[in-house]
Amino acid sequence: MSESAPLTALHDGYGHLRVAIVHDWLVVQGGAEKVLDALLEAFPQAELFTLVDFLPAEQRGRIARHRVQTSLIQRLPLARHRYRHYLPWMPYAIEQFDLSDFDLVISSSHAVAKGVLTHPGQRHYCYCHTPMRYAWDMKEAYLRDANFPAPIEWAVRRSLKRLRQWDHFTASQVDHFIANSANVAGRIAKFYRRDATVIHPPVDLPRDLAPDAPREDFYLAASRLVPYKRIDLIIEAFKRDGRRQLKVVGDGPERKRLAQLAAGANNIQLLGYQPDAVLSDLMSRTRAFVFAADEDFGILPLEAQAHGAPVIAYGHGGALETVRGIESAEQATGLFFDVQTADSLLSAIERFESLTFSPAALHQQVQRFTRTHFWQALYQVLASPDAMTEPLS
Repeated sequence: MSESAPLTALHDGYGHLRVAIVHDWLVVQGGAEKVLDALLEAFPQAELFTLVDFLPAEQRGRIARHRVQTSLIQRLPLARHRYRHYLPWMPYAIEQFDLSDFDLVISSSHAVAKGVLTHPGQRHYCYCHTPMRYAWDMKEAYLRDANFPAPIEWAVRRSLKRLRQWDHFTASQVDHFIANSANVAGRIAKFYRRDATVIHPPVDLPRDLAPDAPREDFYLAASRLVPYKRIDLIIEAFKRDGRRQLKVVGDGPERKRLAQLAAGANNIQLLGYQPDAVLSDLMSRTRAFVFAADEDFGILPLEAQAHGAPVIAYGHGGALETVRGIESAEQATGLFFDVQTADSLLSAIERFESLTFSPAALHQQVQRFTRTHFWQALYQVLASPDAMTEPLS
């Protein structure tokens, strides 16, 4: 099948349908937004629904070509910066969208988007980035990081319990689940008792990049600056080491705390948000990309490999599907550290520096995650006669 054939098949087979794509929120470009971009390219006629839309103009890309409808949360006080504080009201807000005029509904969900209401004449496919972490396996971490006073924590716990019940119930209203990784498919089975088809997110391969370009003597980390990404662990390791250079790209609520953590370390640079072109340039020059999160999938390690950078990753979650460790029978594209501690990471860096990695192996690995593969798998799911997956018994 040619590179454009899956996209052409989607346009030809589904271009006549009225399509609604429901995305949790548009605030910053991340992995979920890159999947959204691929969905919008597959369905150029789609209308987009989201709880809040504060995405800057320079990050909108393909989104700018589509009609975007927001929820009542968009107009609430402080929503631009405190939208997550409205989590208890998000189920109500997402259910207010009127999708009755659409034939096909695709939710891009890591929080509440899958809870949108549909009727029996519609098909609802959920591309699930993860079951809602706040309500399930990261509940205690969320409460610990928030550090609510005791009476407020009690109220929040009750709210999260109701949210978890709603999240479980609305999973039964989805016709077919698509998971971004086998890791997430397992969590969908555990929390929702549903099967899911795995379609990995697409990675945009850089053009005109010399795979064997010389590497510079610095390490790179990049992500949204939120607690579970564990950028603090990476900063702690490099601050303790003091010799190796680290550059950190990203912005988010953790930025101030991470800046304080890195204070006084001349070997660490916090660069804040950077455009794709700058991040691409850094990936093409870094010695290795460092990834410390227990991530559902994690698209940035793949993008780093696409730029010829090996990956040093925490050996859990989605990284096990995107990085080939040195234990692999195939050529390695990185190596893993076993414990989310600075000591474990530093030991992995020491081991990494004694190894060599093949640019050809890095290139081969990312070929499995192209947009063509994404569209081809999506077309096969949509065209499948048994796409209406039944709940697990």
